[in-house]
Amino acid sequence: MKILTFDIEDWFHILFKYPDDILDKWSNYEIRIHNGMDRIFKILDDNDIKATFFIVGYIVRKHPEIVKRIHDLGYEIAAHSDMHKVAYNQSRKEYKKDLFTCINSIEEITGKKVISYRAPGFSIKQQNLWAFEVLKELGIQYDASIFPAQREDGGFDEFTENVPSIIKYNGITIREFPMSVNTIFGRKFTVTGGGYFRFFPYKFIKKMIHDSNYTMTYFHPRDFDPKQPMLDGLSLKRKFKSYYNLSNSYLKLQQMISDYDFIDLSEAAKLVDWDNAPIVDLSHYSDNK
Repeated sequence: MKILTFDIEDWFHILFKYPDDILDKWSNYEIRIHNGMDRIFKILDDNDIKATFFIVGYIVRKHPEIVKRIHDLGYEIAAHSDMHKVAYNQSRKEYKKDLFTCINSIEEITGKKVISYRAPGFSIKQQNLWAFEVLKELGIQYDASIFPAQREDGGFDEFTENVPSIIKYNGITIREFPMSVNTIFGRKFTVTGGGYFRFFPYKFIKKMIHDSNYTMTYFHPRDFDPKQPMLDGLSLKRKFKSYYNLSNSYLKLQQMISDYDFIDLSEAAKLVDWDNAPIVDLSHYSDNK
């Protein structure tokens, strides 16, 4: 099972800091999201494949034409927060308000219930598992927020499964599509998303995909926009992760899509035998709420 997904945000929605005047700053930045979106639409059309689009609510309201186009083309639309803030830096109340706003913004345009979600930066981990309760309250059926390895902005290294699973927490259940990871010399990492995809040579990526029964991907419009500006105030490490090898990423995506058959999240959900899927009980973390 190989799942193709895109996180829809603009080039300046990089997780590093959110000052009080963030909306003023965003409004002054150049709009470049259409550059990457046009390339994404083209590759999907050229290869006649579906993908799931996790969209930031800010983008929904700023660029409703993008949402309408995704919807009219028959692609699945899911939520990716409203303001692209990491989940674990918010209170439960703030988190619920943010996600509700995103979901409502999408549904006002599409008229279709949003049932899938991914947290910015895969930012659901031990300290904010209450987020799953909020997802349930807001009608989310499928989550793709777990990154079962160490990661700077998120990461849940103790998560025991690397395949579609059922999460149990405080009496609720939710169906999880975690990020796919590979293990070499005891170290877990991914190769099929964001900066990881741009960093590793394609031959290595292809081998990791070939050796796995489950592959989850995530890409952004900015991943395919090599002429985008560089944000001020980023560390050298963040600059490397955000801008390395942008000129080759689209060619690598074309190669990967030509080599493998991909489906969207909704189709993957139909193919999973949920009655026999692994169960990950996280209730023992409930004291950390």
